[in-house]
Amino acid sequence: MSVRISLFVIAALLLGAHYFRADNFLLVALCLATPLLFLYQKRWSLILLQLTAYAATLCWLWAAFWLVEFRQQAGRPWTAAALILGAVALFTLVAGLLMNSRCMRERYPR
Repeated sequence: MSVRISLFVIAALLLGAHYFRADNFLLVALCLATPLLFLYQKRWSLILLQLTAYAATLCWLWAAFWLVEFRQQAGRPWTAAALILGAVALFTLVAGLLMNSRCMRERYPR
């Protein structure tokens, strides 16, 4: 279970770094505060953490699409950026899917 929580925290930190680079400090604070929901052991907090991971996955895919489009228009290579952002999106998706495991559901009762 601690591995699942650690993966989610890493995914939240990666998203926070993404927003930090964009100078959006409100979203950085939100990304840093989101893992604190693990301390509140209710089912709704687990569902909220899952939804956050899925939304973060969409954010990474949107960023990858935007970056690939921008680099293609500029005539610059884009495959490495697409692979890296795709891998981060996949990592975030897996972190969200792992929140639905049996041990997590047992820790966060209804």
